[in-house]
Amino acid sequence: QVSLVESGGGSVQAGGSLRLSCTASGAIYCMAWFRQTPEKEREGVAFIDSDGDYSYGDSVKGRFTVSRDKNTVSLQMNSLKPEDTAMYYCAATPGNRNTWCALEKYGAWGRGTQVTVSS
Repeated sequence: QVSLVESGGGSVQAGGSLRLSCTASGAIYCMAWFRQTPEKEREGVAFIDSDGDYSYGDSVKGRFTVSRDKNTVSLQMNSLKPEDTAMYYCAATPGNRNTWCALEKYGAWGRGTQVTVSS
Protein backbone atom coordinates (compact mmCIF):
# COMPACT_ATOMS: atom_id res chain seq x y z
CA GLN A 1 0.00 0.00 0.00
CA VAL A 2 1.30 3.42 -0.89
CA SER A 3 2.00 6.09 1.68
CA LEU A 4 0.88 9.67 1.10
CA VAL A 5 2.54 12.89 2.22
CA GLU A 6 0.57 16.13 2.06
CA SER A 7 1.81 19.70 2.08
CA GLY A 8 0.19 23.10 1.90
CA GLY A 9 -2.86 24.30 3.71
CA GLY A 10 -3.01 27.06 6.28
CA SER A 11 -5.19 30.06 7.02
CA VAL A 12 -6.55 32.59 4.56
CA GLN A 13 -9.29 35.18 4.37
CA ALA A 14 -12.43 34.59 2.36
CA GLY A 15 -11.78 35.08 -1.34
CA GLY A 16 -8.18 34.02 -1.03
CA SER A 17 -6.34 31.04 -2.44
CA LEU A 18 -4.38 28.08 -1.16
CA ARG A 19 -2.65 25.15 -2.81
CA LEU A 20 -2.37 21.62 -1.47
CA SER A 21 -0.04 18.93 -2.74
CA CYS A 22 0.27 15.24 -2.05
CA THR A 23 2.91 12.77 -3.16
CA ALA A 24 2.40 9.03 -3.20
CA SER A 25 5.28 6.67 -2.53
CA GLY A 26 4.48 4.64 -5.64
CA ALA A 27 2.41 4.52 -8.80
CA ILE A 28 -1.32 4.37 -8.22
CA TYR A 29 -4.29 4.98 -10.52
CA CYS A 30 -6.77 7.02 -8.47
CA MET A 31 -5.83 9.91 -6.23
CA ALA A 32 -8.25 12.21 -4.50
CA TRP A 33 -8.84 14.93 -1.96
CA PHE A 34 -11.47 14.63 0.75
CA ARG A 35 -12.34 17.02 3.53
CA GLN A 36 -14.00 16.66 6.90
CA THR A 37 -15.12 18.78 9.82
CA PRO A 38 -16.40 17.59 13.20
CA GLU A 39 -19.90 18.68 12.18
CA LYS A 40 -20.06 17.11 8.72
CA GLU A 41 -19.49 13.76 7.07
CA ARG A 42 -16.39 13.29 4.98
CA GLU A 43 -16.85 14.90 1.59
CA GLY A 44 -15.14 14.07 -1.68
CA VAL A 45 -13.59 17.25 -3.07
CA ALA A 46 -11.70 16.18 -6.20
CA PHE A 47 -10.69 12.99 -7.94
CA ILE A 48 -8.13 12.36 -10.66
CA ASP A 49 -6.71 9.27 -12.32
CA SER A 50 -3.32 8.69 -13.86
CA ASP A 51 -4.81 9.30 -17.34
CA GLY A 52 -5.74 12.82 -16.24
CA ASP A 53 -9.51 12.37 -16.03
CA TYR A 54 -10.95 14.26 -13.10
CA SER A 55 -14.14 15.18 -11.29
CA TYR A 56 -15.19 17.49 -8.46
CA GLY A 57 -17.62 17.64 -5.63
CA ASP A 58 -20.52 19.98 -6.37
CA SER A 59 -19.56 22.47 -3.68
CA VAL A 60 -16.14 23.24 -5.19
CA LYS A 61 -16.84 23.18 -8.92
CA GLY A 62 -15.57 26.31 -10.63
CA ARG A 63 -13.36 27.26 -7.67
CA PHE A 64 -10.99 24.34 -7.17
CA THR A 65 -8.67 22.78 -9.73
CA VAL A 66 -7.08 19.36 -9.36
CA SER A 67 -3.97 18.41 -11.29
CA ARG A 68 -1.56 15.55 -11.31
CA ASP A 69 2.04 14.94 -12.28
CA LYS A 70 2.80 11.23 -12.01
CA ASN A 71 2.49 10.41 -8.31
CA THR A 72 1.85 13.95 -7.10
CA VAL A 73 -1.63 15.44 -6.99
CA SER A 74 -2.27 19.11 -6.35
CA LEU A 75 -5.38 21.04 -5.45
CA GLN A 76 -5.52 24.72 -6.30
CA MET A 77 -8.24 26.33 -4.22
CA ASN A 78 -9.46 29.76 -5.29
CA SER A 79 -12.30 31.99 -4.10
CA LEU A 80 -12.21 30.25 -0.76
CA LYS A 81 -15.22 30.52 1.52
CA PRO A 82 -15.52 30.05 5.28
CA GLU A 83 -17.46 26.84 4.59
CA ASP A 84 -14.34 25.43 2.94
CA THR A 85 -12.75 25.30 6.38
CA ALA A 86 -11.91 21.65 7.09
CA MET A 87 -9.19 19.10 7.45
CA TYR A 88 -8.20 18.05 3.95
CA TYR A 89 -7.00 14.52 3.30
CA CYS A 90 -5.21 13.06 0.32
CA ALA A 91 -6.30 9.54 -0.58
CA ALA A 92 -5.38 6.91 -3.14
CA THR A 93 -6.60 3.59 -4.42
CA PRO A 94 -5.49 1.25 -7.22
CA GLY A 95 -8.78 1.62 -9.10
CA ASN A 96 -9.12 0.67 -12.76
CA ARG A 97 -10.09 2.24 -16.05
CA ASN A 98 -13.59 0.73 -15.91
CA THR A 99 -14.69 2.69 -12.85
CA TRP A 100 -14.71 6.40 -12.11
CA CYS A 101 -12.28 7.26 -9.34
CA ALA A 102 -15.09 9.15 -7.60
CA LEU A 103 -16.90 5.84 -7.10
CA GLU A 104 -13.95 3.91 -5.70
CA LYS A 105 -13.29 3.10 -2.06
CA TYR A 106 -10.04 4.57 -0.80
CA GLY A 107 -7.69 2.63 1.43
CA ALA A 108 -4.59 4.82 1.57
CA TRP A 109 -4.84 8.14 3.38
CA GLY A 110 -2.56 10.99 4.27
CA ARG A 111 -2.44 12.50 7.74
CA GLY A 112 -4.44 15.53 6.71
CA THR A 113 -3.73 19.23 6.46
CA GLN A 114 -5.89 21.98 7.95
CA VAL A 115 -7.45 24.68 5.81
CA THR A 116 -9.04 27.58 7.65
CA VAL A 117 -10.91 30.35 5.85
CA SER A 118 -11.93 33.37 7.88
CA SER A 119 -14.72 35.76 6.93
